[in-house]
Amino acid sequence: KLQGAKVHAAAVADIQSQMQALIGKRFVLDTDYAQLTHVPRYLKAIGVRLEKLRADPTRDDRLMAEWIQVAAPWQRAQKDSHSRKNIDPKMLEFRWLLEELRVSLFAQELRTPMPVSVKRLQKVWESMQR
Repeated sequence: KLQGAKVHAAAVADIQSQMQALIGKRFVLDTDYAQLTHVPRYLKAIGVRLEKLRADPTRDDRLMAEWIQVAAPWQRAQKDSHSRKNIDPKMLEFRWLLEELRVSLFAQELRTPMPVSVKRLQKVWESMQR
């Protein structure tokens, strides 16, 4: 499906980045079991997103901009962190909330285990910065 969406370069790059983060070389070893159980749903959400992308690329662009708005501060913080061995549990939890937000935005029919939205995650991020 990803090959067929190459005309939507920004969405394809975003999906490839997401897949690299989800399924790295050591993802089974480095990912907590509770989160591993959600990976198939995240991958299914990518498939749903690709189907919807063909029908309405403008919608995908808008939703991706919303996701980036919430994810950008977390991504900057990740780049700034020097040591990956001492991962802040709150940062790790936020990372998984971002995955849930992707499901909520791009494949809402797959449902999330907890309510997530752009505003909720912005509030969570703000509370983490205090």
